[in-house]
Amino acid sequence: MSLSLIAFLVLVAAFAVGSFTKINAGLLATVAAFGVGTLLAGMSVKDVIGQFPAGLFFILVGATLLFAIVRINGTIDLLAYWAERLAGDRKILVPILMFLLTAALASAGAFTPAAIAIVAPVGLALGMRFGISTLAMGLVIVQGANAGAFSPVNPFGVLGNKMLDGAGAGDGSFKLYAYCFVFNAILAVIAYVLVQAIMKRRAAKADARHADGGDTAVKNDGGADAPEANGASGSGGAGTGVLTAPAQTTVTARTRTTPEKVAATPMRILTLVGIASLLVLTTVLGLDVGVASLVIAAVLIVLDSNVQKPAVESMPWSAIILVTGIVTYVGMLEKMGALKELQEGIAGLGNSSLAALIASYVVAIVSAFASTTGTLGVISPVVVPIAMDPLLTPVGVVTAIAISSSVVDVSPMSTSGALLMASAQPKDERMFFRALLLWAIAMIGVVPLLVWFLFVQLGLG
Repeated sequence: MSLSLIAFLVLVAAFAVGSFTKINAGLLATVAAFGVGTLLAGMSVKDVIGQFPAGLFFILVGATLLFAIVRINGTIDLLAYWAERLAGDRKILVPILMFLLTAALASAGAFTPAAIAIVAPVGLALGMRFGISTLAMGLVIVQGANAGAFSPVNPFGVLGNKMLDGAGAGDGSFKLYAYCFVFNAILAVIAYVLVQAIMKRRAAKADARHADGGDTAVKNDGGADAPEANGASGSGGAGTGVLTAPAQTTVTARTRTTPEKVAATPMRILTLVGIASLLVLTTVLGLDVGVASLVIAAVLIVLDSNVQKPAVESMPWSAIILVTGIVTYVGMLEKMGALKELQEGIAGLGNSSLAALIASYVVAIVSAFASTTGTLGVISPVVVPIAMDPLLTPVGVVTAIAISSSVVDVSPMSTSGALLMASAQPKDERMFFRALLLWAIAMIGVVPLLVWFLFVQLGLG
C-alpha cells in the first residue's frame, strides 16, 4: 500500500468518525496531519503547521464575528423587515431576490465567501419570516454565489479564463460565465423545491403526532415570536433553525399580518454602512474579506462595546476547528505530494474524454474539503492539455471542471458551507452539518457525470 493511499485513508477515517460521533473531525484531522506528516512523510512539525489555512481562519472568524454583531444589534431584523415589506405577499420572490443579489455580488467581483457572508444573514432571517426552510434558503444563496463566480472579474472566473487561454480559447470567457450561471440557477430551483417538500412532509408528520397525542400544534408564522426551536428569535434568528420545520409551515404570506415595524436606530444604520463598506473593501479595493470583516467588527465594537461579549460567545468555534483542521490535513497531503500523484495519474490516462471525467470528480472531491480557488489552481496544469484535444471543446472541458469544483462549496468543510453552518445554533450544528454533507455528497456523485456528458460529450461548449 502506497504512502499516499494510507494518507487518504486516514483522512477518510477521521471524516467518518467525526460524521457519526460527537468527536470533532477537524480536531482529529489536525492531530492526524502531524502524525502522518512527521512519521510517514518525513515532514517537520514546522512544515505541517505551515499548512494551517490562516487566510480561511481569518475569513471564518472575521465574517462570523461581524455578522454575530449584526444579529445581536438587530440590524438583521431591520433588513428582513424592509425586504418583507418589499416582497409583500409574494413569498416566491424571497428566494429569487436572494439568489439574484448573491449572484450580482459575485458577478461584480466579490469572492464567493464575501457574497455569502453579506447575503446569508439577511436571507436566512427573511426566509424564517416566510416559513421557508433555513437549509433551502442557504442552498439557494450558495448557488447564487456560484452562479456569478465565473464572471471574468471574479477570482474563480480569472482561474477559469487562464485555463481557457492556455487551451487557446480565450474568447470563451462569456460562455463559461453564462453556462455556470444557468446551471446553478437550475440547481437552485431544484434544491429549493426538494428541501421545501421534505420540510413540509416533516411538518405534516409532526402535526399528526401532535393530533394523536391530543396536543395543540403551535402556530408559527415565521415572525419574531416563533419558537426558539425553529430558530427565529426576536433579536435576529438569522438561520438558526436548520432542519426543524415550523409547526405550521403551510402558513403563507397571505395569512400573515402586516410585519411589525423595526426601528432604524443610529447603531443599525452604522452597521449597514459597515456592511456596505465590506462590499467596497472586498470588491473595489481587493481587501481580504476576513481582514475587512475584522476591521469593521472592531469599529462596531468600539461604538457599542456591549455587543462584544455575546458576539464572541456566539461564534461557532467548533465549526471553525472542524473546517480549518480538515483543510490543514489536505494541505499536508499536497505538501507530501499525494495530490500531485493523483494529477499525474489522470494525465497519464491517454483518453482525453475519460481524463476530463476523472478530473471533474477529482476537483469535486478535493474542493469539498479544501479551497475551490486552490483546487482550480492545482488542477489547471492537468486540464489545459485535456482541453487542447481537437476532439473536445476547450470551453466545454473547462466548464465541466468549473462547475464540478464549485458546486460542492456547500460542503461544511468549505468556506461557503462553513459560513452557512455558522448560522445554526449549537444544538442544531450537527444536524446542519449532516444535511450539508449529504447534499455535497449528492453533488459529488451526480454533477461531475452530468456536466461531463453535457459539456464534454455533447460538446455544448
